[in-house]
Order: sequence, then structure tokens, then C-alpha cells
Amino acid sequence: MANRASRTAWGPIVQVAFEQYVPHPQRIIQDGLAYHFLPPSMKLYVSVGRSDTVRNQLFAIVERRVPGIRGGILCRKRYIHEKLLDRMHRGLQTLVILGAGMDTLAYRIPDVSTLQVYEVDLPEIIERKKAVLIRLFGKVPDQIRLVSVDFNRQEVGEVIQEAGYTYESRSIFIWEGVTQYISESAIGKIFGFIQKACLGSWLVFTYIRKDFIEGQKMYDLEVLYRLTRQQKEFWQFGMNPGEVSDFLETYGWRELDQVGSAEYQQRYLQPSGRIIPVMEVERCVYAEKI
Repeated sequence: MANRASRTAWGPIVQVAFEQYVPHPQRIIQDGLAYHFLPPSMKLYVSVGRSDTVRNQLFAIVERRVPGIRGGILCRKRYIHEKLLDRMHRGLQTLVILGAGMDTLAYRIPDVSTLQVYEVDLPEIIERKKAVLIRLFGKVPDQIRLVSVDFNRQEVGEVIQEAGYTYESRSIFIWEGVTQYISESAIGKIFGFIQKACLGSWLVFTYIRKDFIEGQKMYDLEVLYRLTRQQKEFWQFGMNPGEVSDFLETYGWRELDQVGSAEYQQRYLQPSGRIIPVMEVERCVYAEKI
């Protein structure tokens, strides 16, 4: 399960790299580093997409298989980017990225260099990230702590504290595209960890709808369901949108905002004139510690 989950680290950053070919006024997420975080084979793949015709053909193949996945990835990253920027100058001290993958969030925003950053992920992903950082910057930047954790098998709180994290630090926790891959028991342990965060901390996380995980509603994503639930139980955990607020309150968090396909279309895609489907099965939540 861990090895298979680790292979998903490249998919989102590939889509972000492709997005940089879109004219700036219409670009959903700005990320000049994404391409440079890719291995040579994926750089070649993305380079082919410089051609609008070729890129559109590649996107059409993706959309036929998993409608809305590309739009969902781009919009959730834009949303998370905005929430981090909004908190940067409000007493924020620490950024904790749970399931950092190959994302560039900690590197593409200059002011993040003033924060202590913990990037947490599976050991094999952390090793890849370390190699990329050394190649690009000559070393792992001083404010970055790369923390190896298997969420299903280890206590993230214990491991990250050993790396230097302190609960007294006002933090923002980013947990993007991860919750579906881990067990309900592990979810509880991670929320138990962030329950101890100091007042005024923030949390942004994504989740998959529980009715999809349980096979009750397909959202036109039959291929995705077959890949993630039928062939192997790759995705394990889901939530009902209406129950998120109560769930968070049990751990001392208050939901401030929850967004999905409709909100992404209204906030990002329609103003930019982009016509891109966004899958309804994934939602993003913004919360504060109370």
C-alpha cells in the first residue's frame, strides 16, 4: 500500500507543470518550480505539452478516464496556496505539510522562508524530495525539516516532535490529497496529534466523499472507483460533507470554509474564462483551532 501510494506523488505536480503553459491571466496556479521538481522522464513528457494541440490531446485522454481530476488538482492547490498566503502575516510560525509529496508549496512562496517547515511523508518520497532539493538548491534549505513517516504504522506526533516540532508554535497544517489513502484508525491518530496544536493554528485538508468510497454514488468516476476501490482497496477513508464540522469539533477545531466543484468553478475557473470540469468527489476544508 505504501509503495503504491508513493507513486501518486508525481501526478499532481505533473499537472501543475503543464498548467504553466497556459497564458498567465488564465493560469489557475502559478508555479515556476514544478517542472524542475520532476525526474527527466516526466520533464520530457511535460515538454511535449508545449504544443497546445498535443497538450489538449493528452488532457482529453485524462478527462475521458477520470473526468474532472485535473481541474480538481489545480483548484485545490490554488485554494491551499491562497489560505497559506492569507495566514502568513498573522502570527504564523510553522508550516506542517502532512503528505508533502513532490509539491513545491514550501519553496514557491518567498515569505515561507521565514517559517519553520516540516514536510512529512513516506520514507521513499522524502528521499526523492531530498535529492531534488539538493540538485536545485545545493542542500535542503535551512528552514526545512524532512520527516519520514508511514501514517498507517507510526505515530506522526512522536516522529515530528523528534524532528523539532513544538505544540507552542502557531502552525498551519496542510493535508492535501492524503486522507483517502490511510485507515480510519490512522486518521484518528493524526487528528489526535493536531488536537494539541495551540490556539489560533489553522488546518487545510482534502477528503473524498464517503458515498463514493462506499460505492453508493459514482459521480461519473467509474474508472476511478474501479482503480481505487475494486481492484485493490487503495482508497480507504471518506467523509460526508455535512458531518465534517461536528467531526472537527470533537478534536477542538472549527470549520471556517468548505469548498468543492461548485465553489472552484465560481472562484477560479469562471473569472479566468476557463472551461474545465472539476470532479465533485473531492472537497477541501479550512478550519481553525479553538
